Formats: sequence, C-alpha cells, structure tokens
Amino acid sequence: MASHFADRLCDAVKTKKTSLIVGLDPIYSRLPPAITSHRQMNDEFDVAAAVDAIFDFCTQTMRIVGPMVPAVKINIAFFEKYLWDGIEAYYALITEADDLGLEVIGDVKRGDIGHTAEFYASAHLENPELVGLEDTLAPDAITINGYTGIDGIEPFADVADRQGKGVFVLVRTSNPSAAEIQDFTDANGQTMYEKIAEIVGQIANKPERIGKSGYSNIGMVVGGTAPEVTTALRRKYDKVWFLVPGYGSQGATAADCVRFCKPDGTGALINASRSIIYAYEKPQYKSQFGDDWKRCIEQAVIDAKVDLASAMQTLI
Repeated sequence: MASHFADRLCDAVKTKKTSLIVGLDPIYSRLPPAITSHRQMNDEFDVAAAVDAIFDFCTQTMRIVGPMVPAVKINIAFFEKYLWDGIEAYYALITEADDLGLEVIGDVKRGDIGHTAEFYASAHLENPELVGLEDTLAPDAITINGYTGIDGIEPFADVADRQGKGVFVLVRTSNPSAAEIQDFTDANGQTMYEKIAEIVGQIANKPERIGKSGYSNIGMVVGGTAPEVTTALRRKYDKVWFLVPGYGSQGATAADCVRFCKPDGTGALINASRSIIYAYEKPQYKSQFGDDWKRCIEQAVIDAKVDLASAMQTLI
C-alpha cells in the first residue's frame, strides 16, 4: 500500500522546519552565463542545447535547495515549449527530485470530465507500468482546474488515492485579475472561489482520504496575494493542505502567506519561484557572491526561510 501524500508532507515540513517550497520555472534567457556559455548549451534556438541547459540548471538548483525545503513545484509549461524533448526532461527531473528525497508537485493545471479526466489523471499521477517506462515516475501531486465541478475533480482524486499521491485544486489564484471572476458573488453572497472551495472540501473530507496526520490528500491552491480570504478558508477547511503561490516576485509577503499555516507549521506549502531561482540577478546577492549563482540561490532560500519563520511567530 502506497504511503499517504499528506502524511509525507507533514513529515517533510517538520523535518525541513519550513513551509517554503521552490518552484522551477526555467527560462533559457535568464539562466546563468556559466551554463548558457557552455559550448554544448549555448544556442537558445537549438532544442537539444536549450533543454540540456534547462535540465542542468534545474538539477543543480534542486541539489542546492533539496537539503533545505520539503518539496519542489515543477511547472510543465516551461518544458512543453520544447515538445517531446522538454517532456522527457520534465519526467527526468521528477526522478532527480525523488532521488533527493523531495516531494514533487507537477504544476500541470489539467481539467476535464469523464474519460478525458481519467486519462489526464493517469498520465500525470500514475507511475507507469508500461514496458519501457518502468523507471519513469509521475509527480507526488499535481495541480488541476476544478471549473467543471465534482465530475472534473474526482477522477484525479481517485487516482491519487490509489497511488498514494495528492491533488491541489485551483480555488483562488494569485494573479491581479483573479477577483473579476473568482470573487463574483451569487444571490446568496457566496463568491465563486468559496463555492469551489466548498466542493473541494466535500471531496477532501471523505474519511478514506484523511491520513494519520489528520490531513487529506486533496488540497487547494489559494494565492497569497489575497490575504483577506485566507483566515476563513484555513478555519473552515482544517483537514486541507493549501498550496500558496504569490510569495516573493508576485508581491505577497510572508505574513500574507503564513496565515494558511497552522501553529505547528503544517497545512500550507508556500511557493517561491522566480525570487529564488533567479536570485543571482538581484543586486543584494550579486554584491555578496558575485557570479557564484549557486550561492545566490542558497542564500535566497535561507533568507526566505527566516522571513517565513519570523512571520510564523505571530501565529504561535
């Protein structure tokens, strides 16, 4: 029997003593010159060179952050750009992350109903048993779009149950225009994101989905840039893990984000992507470490952990 995703998250967050996770959104033009100047990786328009550069950067970044954070979130869009070469790199990175002991969230945002949803779920959550793919791993969890309702969520949840994995459903996103649709209110005063959260909560709270930690394997994505909604959702859905984007480059503060955490530090994964992986672009780190891009990333993770830990003191 596969172990429970939410229990693994609890253990990982407590072991690493942080809710911080790092998102991998690699863009070739922003990679360190130490990588893009390599003679086999110095052509942005050569698919093999570009994918090799991105894979090398992500692998080295995970080795830096692996000892300090419980999970990484890999955004598949940045790999799909390179078609089959990129997809191969995406799955290879999942294996690399697993070898480092990291939980892996595949940021795929799939969504559909019926057989289509079942096959999406199988493709992105199920460790394949096909001949030739025995060594390929799917992520430990994925993000999905629940716009189609229960019919679009349960097929993913069912596969996650069988595989010991997790699902994070988009509830309230971190982009500036999110409120135009997601805060739309019905005649009873309920917003759209609250209704989606209610549906996710029904699915997540089924007894068979609750681990020994008291958390479900079905979670919610709620952006840290909308702190006014966080307190109510955390209190109402106490068995749910929240995946919280927006910290760092998107403008959410540590205080905005840790409101999703419980006092013991569990219950939320606070994602930082660009503010961590491109830390070597920031003057504050360049002045300290010069062209040593790895040290810049390492220090950015340390600083973010301290920032979140300080904000957590207000919850204790």
